[in-house]
Amino acid sequence: MRVIVTRPAAEAGAWVSGLSLQGFDAVSFPLIAIEPVGDAQALQRAWRALASMPTRAVMFVSGNAVRHFFAQRPAGASWPVRTRAWATGSGTRDALLAAGVDAAWVDAPAADAAQFDSETLWQRVASQIRAGDAVLIVRGSDGDGEPAGRDWLAEQLAAAGASVQSVAAYVRRAPVYDGAATRAIRMQWADAVWLFSSSQAVANLSSFVPGADWSKARAIATHARIAERARRAGFGVVCESRPGLDAVVAALKSLG
Repeated sequence: MRVIVTRPAAEAGAWVSGLSLQGFDAVSFPLIAIEPVGDAQALQRAWRALASMPTRAVMFVSGNAVRHFFAQRPAGASWPVRTRAWATGSGTRDALLAAGVDAAWVDAPAADAAQFDSETLWQRVASQIRAGDAVLIVRGSDGDGEPAGRDWLAEQLAAAGASVQSVAAYVRRAPVYDGAATRAIRMQWADAVWLFSSSQAVANLSSFVPGADWSKARAIATHARIAERARRAGFGVVCESRPGLDAVVAALKSLG
C-alpha cells in the first residue's frame, strides 16, 4: 500500500521511515511549508517579557512553534521558574522536553486522550488559571502575516479573566510545485492513501489540482476537523485516527 505523507518536510522523513519499517510504501509529499518569521524581534521581546514579568503559562500550538520559539532564545536565557509550558499533543510535549523544559512544568493531554487539541488541553489546565494571569500563545502565521489556526483557547482564557498575548514563531505557506509534481499527484491518488495532519494541507492539495475528482481516493486524518475537511474536498473514504504512528498504522491496515 502506498502512503503519501503530507506533513512539512522537516517532519515527513521520520514518518516515511516509520511507515516503511511497517511494510508500507511511504513517500513524502509535503503540503505545508514551514519557514522562520522574517523579523524575529517579536520573539526576542517575548523572551524578554518572560524573564521580566510573571507568566502563568506559555501555550505552544505545535512542535514547530516550540522549535522556532527556542531558536530565538537569547544567550543565557532559561525557561522561567514556575511558568507552565502547555502542549497540544505528544509531539509538542516531546519538542519541549528536547528544548530543555523540565517535564514537571509541561502540561499536555493524557497519552490515552481521545483527541489531541486545544479542547482536550483546556480540560487539563483550566484549573491553573486565575483572573489576571498572563498567558502567552506561541503559534504560526500565514503568508500574509495573519495568525494561523483557531482562537478557541485564547477565547477560553479571556473568559476566565486571563491576559492573553500571542506571538508568531513561524510562517506556514503552501509549497510551490511545478507541473510535473502536480501530474505526479494525479497519477498516484487512485491507489494511494493520503495521510493528513492538517486541514490546511487538504486545502492546499485542492488548490494544486483544482476540480480533481477525489471520490475514489482514500485518506487518513488525525483529527475529526481534518477528516471533515477531507470529506468536503471529495475524498471517497476518510478514516479518522489518533496522531501517533501505531494508531496510524492500525488505521492503514483497516483500509486493507
